[in-house]
Amino acid sequence: MNQRDLLVIGGGPAGTATAIVAARAGAKVTLFEKGPHGRDKVCGDGLTPRAVKALDDLGIDLSPAHRTVGVRMIAFGTTRELSWPEGGRFPAHGAVWPRHRFDTHLVDVAIAAGADVRFETEALPELDGDRVIGVRAGGEVFRAPLTVLAAGAQGAAAKILGAERDPDEPFGLAIRAYAPSPRHADRHLEARLSLRDEHGTPVPGYGWLFPAGDGTVNIGVGALSTMKGFKRLNLNTLLDQYRAIERDAWGLGEYLDKPRAWRLPMSCVKRHGPGWLAVGDAAGFVNPMNGEGIDYGLESGMLAAELCLSNPSTAPAVYDRLIGERFDSFLGTGRRFSFIIGHPWLLKPGLRVAVGTQAAADVTLAVMGNLVDSRTPGAAGAVLKLADRTLRAADPLLRRTRAAA
Repeated sequence: MNQRDLLVIGGGPAGTATAIVAARAGAKVTLFEKGPHGRDKVCGDGLTPRAVKALDDLGIDLSPAHRTVGVRMIAFGTTRELSWPEGGRFPAHGAVWPRHRFDTHLVDVAIAAGADVRFETEALPELDGDRVIGVRAGGEVFRAPLTVLAAGAQGAAAKILGAERDPDEPFGLAIRAYAPSPRHADRHLEARLSLRDEHGTPVPGYGWLFPAGDGTVNIGVGALSTMKGFKRLNLNTLLDQYRAIERDAWGLGEYLDKPRAWRLPMSCVKRHGPGWLAVGDAAGFVNPMNGEGIDYGLESGMLAAELCLSNPSTAPAVYDRLIGERFDSFLGTGRRFSFIIGHPWLLKPGLRVAVGTQAAADVTLAVMGNLVDSRTPGAAGAVLKLADRTLRAADPLLRRTRAAA
């Protein structure tokens, strides 16, 4: 029997953050990654200032990443170039770091910290009644007082544990590709908030161009499942339409690879139980208003490791309470808001308000940059608290009147 202090299923940012913190503290950690070393992960590649702060807390060297100073928002002819805010809890810069390099860097840090990483190995929970006592992987059984699920919301491990997406909550779909561009070293992320599908239906989502600083940009589009006609949405067509809009301004070349799509879980039926807990995407920690979750993955992974080191037997329940206090209000507000912007007749005026003034655009930046929560002072925090109270009360109506997918 292979006895460990901690087992981690999944080698993305959430899983590796868990392993790094625990291994550095001297815990005996094994991490299982289904893909090979250096595997790619479909993503927009953007790191918010919140993610940068988490990486700083982890002691990760960000010099390989392309530094960004803000976001350029475009909606209905209005363009606002916004800087990441200064003087708050997070640094005034973000980054772009393509995931095949970013994830590889993090897993290498975990290995250097002493974690045992098993590549190309699928791990499934080993149960004793309803308690997870370890995992079965590569023909072996590994045991530990705590197992961390960090493998997303759609895999076999998530299904076994019931950590699947709530079918009553919204989710997102996105697609991305890489293209050469002379503006690859631009210091602003660009987000076009006003998109329409091939039928002319407004899309609750956005198109992005994230400069990677290596001769390429990450170009992609994403949409929420709350939009009218979502089931008919053709992501490849939407991406091609967006590329045509931006081609001349960015000098875009042909796609360097075939565009790849993925689903964004924004909820979770169950994120902890006896002997286990879920972090990152596996726990549904994705901002419905931008599809971003790397920062939440890093934060939840670090918290999981700290609680495991303190007391693995109480870690799942304590984690659920603490992570709920940190994330649930904001993410719940975002999911409710997604029902509103799913209506085309509400989306357009809403976007005009969001970028209509500098003050409104600053709040929009804070929300889309994951820089705001219940502890945030000032206008952004006040807006979130008001939105949380209002949308919580309106939740039954929002669900009954959601746009037909």
